[in-house]
Amino acid sequence: MLKEAGFDFVRLPIRWNTHAEEYPPFTIDPAFFAHVDEIVGWALERDLAIIVDFHHYEEMMWNPWSNKDRFLGIWKQVAEHYKDCPSNVLFELLNEPNDQLNAALWNEYSTEALGIVRETNPTRDVIVGPVSWNAYNWISTLDVPVDEHLIVTFHYYLPFQFTHQGAEWVDGSNPWLGTTWNATDTEKAEIMSHFNSVADWAKRKNARILLGEFGAYSKADMASRVRWTDFVAREAERHGFAWAYWEFGSGFGLYDPDAKVWREELLKALIP
Repeated sequence: MLKEAGFDFVRLPIRWNTHAEEYPPFTIDPAFFAHVDEIVGWALERDLAIIVDFHHYEEMMWNPWSNKDRFLGIWKQVAEHYKDCPSNVLFELLNEPNDQLNAALWNEYSTEALGIVRETNPTRDVIVGPVSWNAYNWISTLDVPVDEHLIVTFHYYLPFQFTHQGAEWVDGSNPWLGTTWNATDTEKAEIMSHFNSVADWAKRKNARILLGEFGAYSKADMASRVRWTDFVAREAERHGFAWAYWEFGSGFGLYDPDAKVWREELLKALIP
């Protein structure tokens, strides 16, 4: 379905840390590896690139010091496991570093993780994003090594009171219900300004950019979601950013898993 709809890659969020031992050598459960292998295979069979992403490593965020060795140990295994895969299998080092995992620590840890990956995957594309939940305005805090196979990512959910209205995991979001996005000049200018700043930084650093997540939660009105999604996607394309919508079939989803149909308006906003 994804292939037929016109998508050319999938970003696969994987919670590796819940399937790896807590003590060295931090062995990943072989059965879980086999499950991920199956999904990677589905993508490759359909000529879809796939991003193998390290997602939801919550302990890493609030106690990075105690989890650094485990983080690196898991990447050593993942890199070794997929070293013979074709180049359209990509790695993403860590989704949305935040909390105690500050910019200085993350620059240190991500550089070490990249070095470990490079031991077995010298030419594989690897994705890394900034702290503060991959915020666009923290991208300049990244120390980007000279590596032609590196892609820098950021996530975009602004204005937050629009994209996260009524979100159950965001305290105080219910009063935002009813917030609209009407594609006014002022609204568009804000997004354009943010994306321009990323593009300017990328040009200085000669970096490729992936807009790794963007979406508006299902409690926003559909017309506003469509307008916002269309504008963000086109603005990313205007700058030459690759993009990945968040996400397939849950709270932000393009697909309705109960009715088993695409939400056609949203899908057309992404792929006209």
